[in-house]
Formats: sequence, structure tokens, C-alpha cells
Amino acid sequence: MEMIDRQLRYFLAIAELESLSKAAAVLDQTQSGLSKQLASLEAHIGQPLFTRTGRGLRLTGAGELLRDAARRGYREVDGAVEAIRVHGAAFGTVRLAAVHTMSYYYVRDLVTELFAQSPSINLSLMGRSSPDVVNLVESGRADMGIVYDSAVDSDVFTSTALFDDDMALIVKATNSRIGPQDLTGEHLKLVAFPAHYALRKMIHSGGLNPIIAAEAETIDVILQLVASGVGDAILPCRLPKKMLDDHGLKKLPISSPLLRRKVVLISRADKSTATAIKSVLEVAHKVARKLPDESVE
Repeated sequence: MEMIDRQLRYFLAIAELESLSKAAAVLDQTQSGLSKQLASLEAHIGQPLFTRTGRGLRLTGAGELLRDAARRGYREVDGAVEAIRVHGAAFGTVRLAAVHTMSYYYVRDLVTELFAQSPSINLSLMGRSSPDVVNLVESGRADMGIVYDSAVDSDVFTSTALFDDDMALIVKATNSRIGPQDLTGEHLKLVAFPAHYALRKMIHSGGLNPIIAAEAETIDVILQLVASGVGDAILPCRLPKKMLDDHGLKKLPISSPLLRRKVVLISRADKSTATAIKSVLEVAHKVARKLPDESVE
């Protein structure tokens, strides 16, 4: 492999300069020695890579294919080596999938902290429903996922707890309700996530049987519908107060039933953990520890 690597780099130099003598001078090699290396590479491939012209060397069709492929490959390898040399080991792309709700009060802080600590990491974010996050990680299309533990029921994953997430009742700010809410047996009219979402399932598993006035897949649309008077909503207590204020809404604690889920970070158990992924995991725990206490009206 070391010999092929050297020969490919020599080949790229010859292709760039279109001359054996010029490439030999740049590479500090003898022209005859470089010619032998090229001949060995062509023998290994089984096709000529250059044709001679009156002005030097010209790539054959096979040579053009090899040049383009080798150039791309070495550009990535050399770029990664340089980035690691300059920025350290925490370098690379991490594909992180997270349930939609986390982007408003956890993932945002995670990204800010991660870029401050490891600016060389390229983070690719995907906001999805809980089942979709699990599928993305299971299929390998995401390296890590932030999801509610109730959505994870497989030995395929390594799961680590981040924090507990309590729910609150979201109502219009003009609503006369105050203080902790006992929703047991109450005839609720809600705007909710679709039935396959973990937060929707939580409502029903808590023994509530509300009328679902409307369904939406994003927090923003749900809040807009609540503000329009379509119904109330049950959403994470950690939604920023300013976000609710902007919609003319408020949040009230729920005393009964207990609507709480554990937020976990998952990854494939059979995958090796790259340094960049370890960095994300470390920061994820750091941000989770710094989360403020949930505050409600």
C-alpha cells in the first residue's frame, strides 16, 4: 500500500506538470527512477496512463479517470491531516438528529457550546419526530440522536441519559387558570403533535383522553394555533418564556398526571466512536448539567 500511495502521488505530479523531467525536479527524483515508478503503476493497473506528444505527456482516458479520483481522495486526506494538525483531534462531521422540541431550549445551547469548545467540528443537524430520530440512527444516516427514552426499545443502541423533561399546559395569557393543574378527568381540547410522536403518546399513556382539535408537526405552528383559540397544548416546560410571550401565551405546571420523560442521547452500539462524536457527547452532558430549573407561571 505504501508503494501504491507513493506511485499515485508521483503520477499526480506528472499529470499536473505533463512532463517527467519537470516532475522529477519537483519531487527530487531522478527521471529514470520516476519513469520506473510510473511503469510499475501502469503495470499494476493494466493500462497506459500517458501518451507521449511532441510537447510532453498527455493523459489517456484511463489516466484522466485515475487523476480525477486520486486528486479528490488526496485532497480530502491532506485537508483532514492539516485540519487535525492545526485544530487538534476533535475534527470531523457529526450527523445529529433530535426531536423537534429540543431545538428551542437544548440543541441550541448544545450547538453554541460545541462550536465554542471545538470549532473544527462540522455538525449536521436534523430535526425529526422521535420515531424518525430512532430510524435515522438505526439506519446509519445519523451518528447520534437526541430523543425521549420511551421511543427507544432496542439493543441496537447505546443510550445515555441527559435530563428529565416535564410537560406544562400551554394556554392563552388571558386564560384565568393559575397555579398547578390537575388534568385528571378534565375534558381537554388540545392542539397536538401527530399520533406517532412521543409527546402525543405521553398524553394518552398518562390517562388523558382529550379532544384533538388540530395536529401540527412543529412547535411554532402549535403555538400559533393555541394563540388563535383553537385549543390548548401540552408541551415541554422548558420552552422559553419569551417564545410564549411573543404568542400571547403562558405555561402552567401539571400536578396530575405526571407527564415526564427522560431525554437520552443514542448511538449505534456496533459503531466505533470517533473523536468528534466523543466531543459531542461530552458537550451534550455538560449542557444538560447546566440546564436551568424548569420555571412556570
